[in-house]
Amino acid sequence: MAIKVLVVDDSSFFRRRVSEIVNQDPDLEVVAVAVNGKEAVEMAAKLKPQVITMDIEMPVMDGISAVREIMASNPTPILMFSSLTHDGAKATLDALEAGALDFLPKRFEDIATNKDEAISLLQQRIKALGRRRMYRPVATSSPTPIETRRSSGLTQSSLGTARRPITSRLSTPSTTPNSITKPISRSALTTPAIERPTAAPATSTSTIRASGKHYKVLLIGTSTGGPVALQKVLTAFPANYPHPIVLIQHMPAAFTPAFAARLNSLCKINVKEAETGDMLRPGCAYLAPGGMQLMIERNGSSGRLKVVSGTSDMNYKPSVDITFASASKAFGSDALAVVLTGMGADGREGARMLKSVGATIWAQDEASCVVYGMPQAIVSAGLAAHSIALDSMADAILKETSRG
Repeated sequence: MAIKVLVVDDSSFFRRRVSEIVNQDPDLEVVAVAVNGKEAVEMAAKLKPQVITMDIEMPVMDGISAVREIMASNPTPILMFSSLTHDGAKATLDALEAGALDFLPKRFEDIATNKDEAISLLQQRIKALGRRRMYRPVATSSPTPIETRRSSGLTQSSLGTARRPITSRLSTPSTTPNSITKPISRSALTTPAIERPTAAPATSTSTIRASGKHYKVLLIGTSTGGPVALQKVLTAFPANYPHPIVLIQHMPAAFTPAFAARLNSLCKINVKEAETGDMLRPGCAYLAPGGMQLMIERNGSSGRLKVVSGTSDMNYKPSVDITFASASKAFGSDALAVVLTGMGADGREGARMLKSVGATIWAQDEASCVVYGMPQAIVSAGLAAHSIALDSMADAILKETSRG
């Protein structure tokens, strides 16, 4: 049965274009269009679409307000369309915090290098979100699902009001001594891994015992659903967290400065967009700049960051694989690498390199992921020591890495 989609935009041209793209895929069907946020709220309640595409700036009711109302009354996976500007970044982050699960640039030429790729990416994003199970945001120990999807889903949670959400060939740049030898296909960008987990069943924090290892760096890689997941994890860290943190979030270049600033304003630790020459310091998180690759180099007992452009055929900029691979050479077994929610398999080969030198790898569990692609790739490859729910991730990390 086709996934039912509601398209919301005040531009008749954009509504028509998105509808055409959605309806080209036999697995998708536009069931209605809305011209403003108020209509979107009404249609979400009446039609029960499985995915909503939402503009931000609209008359009568804007997209962010509409997201809040929909998530409060009829929780539905929402994909935002945004402009690649500073104001667009701020608004998109507000929408994700309000409960939207994902976003794409509104200009299709900003989505991908060619028209066909952009169309495929939009269709795949909608299909990935359409597989989620959403819950009513009520304060009960056992929420009741209102829509059943084909795979496990997420619960609305605590970021303010009840809510939760909310590459062709991989080679390391020449600054890295060795390259990752296993290529990642183009399809990894747009489709979740299809392998079923073979290891690392879901682990509760109460059953995790600190290993006693001494760490020198925490690495976190994520994509779809990552902004809210990172906010949830990092806001739980104390100001005196004893290690540097390196963050790789798939995000456009226009968004990462605003995202780093937002995290910095919310967290007790310091958060900044990474720059070449940054020395890794305890209690500071460094966000990989969008459109670039972030490398870690060893500098005495600590590390130093280097931002490079990478090659033009890399699907992910930034790439979790690239940063993880460089960390395997800079820190070896002294790294804890965590892969959170995201589409595709970025991070798997870098995690493989980290594990080969004794580093510890964790993954977010399926039930709490917006898209169980990147974590599933880690688990299916047998690389994850634990699969941990997002609500428990911060406590687990703090328990494991509390020793300086």
